[in-house]
Amino acid sequence: MLDNKTLKELNHQIQEETYSSYIYLAMAAWLEENGYKGMATWMRVQAREEKIHADIFYNYIMERGGHVKLEAIDAPPDSWESPLELFKAAYAHEEHITGRINHMVKVARELNDNASERMLHWFVDEQVEEEANTSEAVQQLEIVK
Repeated sequence: MLDNKTLKELNHQIQEETYSSYIYLAMAAWLEENGYKGMATWMRVQAREEKIHADIFYNYIMERGGHVKLEAIDAPPDSWESPLELFKAAYAHEEHITGRINHMVKVARELNDNASERMLHWFVDEQVEEEANTSEAVQQLEIVK
């Protein structure tokens, strides 16, 4: 059984991952509307991946006998000044998610919840990749301006 503090964090992360999917879908729409179809496709793939992440948290809560409590999802922005500004926003968002994952690892450690900490380590590794991908996109767009 999950500790209430862990359960609250995991439920909140479902919201965070769903919002991530939502913002990346909004980014994909803006990119496609503005003629950046390849970048839009990349963002749609990211949106689907974030939905899978939300599902992982959902499944983990259920597997541990917890109660899933879904939180409201805010509307994401729907326009950016340029693809560069959009990818800078995506990178900042990934940094935010990394902070959330690190916080949850800390909570799991404090509660001696080895199972949750182990599950979260997959996300620790995933966030290294997510930050690297968005950072690289920012760097490439800064080169071409």
